[in-house]
Amino acid sequence: MAGFRQRAPADVDIAMVAHSSVTLFVDLSDGDGLVYDAHGRRECGSTVVGLVPGDLRLGGRAAGGIECLQIRLSPVLAVAVFGASTDLSGTVVSLDDVWGRDAGRTEERLRAAASWDERFTIAAEALGRRMSARPSLDPEVAAAWRLMRTTRGLARVDNLAKELGWSRQRLWSRFRSQIGLTPKHAARLVRFDHAAHLLAAGNAAAQVAAASGYVDQAHLHREVKAFTGVTPTAIATAPWLAIDDVAWPTAFASLTPSTSSIHQVPAK
Repeated sequence: MAGFRQRAPADVDIAMVAHSSVTLFVDLSDGDGLVYDAHGRRECGSTVVGLVPGDLRLGGRAAGGIECLQIRLSPVLAVAVFGASTDLSGTVVSLDDVWGRDAGRTEERLRAAASWDERFTIAAEALGRRMSARPSLDPEVAAAWRLMRTTRGLARVDNLAKELGWSRQRLWSRFRSQIGLTPKHAARLVRFDHAAHLLAAGNAAAQVAAASGYVDQAHLHREVKAFTGVTPTAIATAPWLAIDDVAWPTAFASLTPSTSSIHQVPAK
């Protein structure tokens, strides 16, 4: 979880970067709030951004400043929170659409909280209630995702299936139905995510390509373009890329938060 606040009014227009997580943005801003645009579909306020949302932009004007809580969930946790659904892959949807009235109640409690720590606690409790009420995904699918993360997207699907004791077809079918991506596409996303963080940390594209398992720099360039529509150079300064491992880029002055907090929630 990460909390961001900028008290001055701000015009926002940000190209967001694909991430190997389902992301919740709880918009606590005053005024019109934030607007998310993906593939021509626009959502305002609190939203859920699925895996590989494509050409996604965050924009709008927050007259009273910007204040939001970002929560990133691995696909394994996202299934536990939202249920197995392909609707959360490649889309941006209103939090109201997936949480119903509970979204509004949770948002009211977050607005009334006196500190970010209190907000993190409220959010964790809300997630915990939903997790306990929903079935988790197949242990083999969860294990396949963990292996993808461990190998940074370099594990072959055939090898994953063999290690899990499943056929390639069964892994493909169950993974696709529960995570929302095919195993091959998910592995590409994990590999891209690793490369993007290396780029954001200041590493040269040629070095990143070699370290991330791409054939060459041109291969890296194609994958970055496929996931984001921009170049590796642009990825290196993407402001919404790295709440977890890389510091918020100071070069992006218009949204550098005056107050920010980060809270890690242990995976279950």
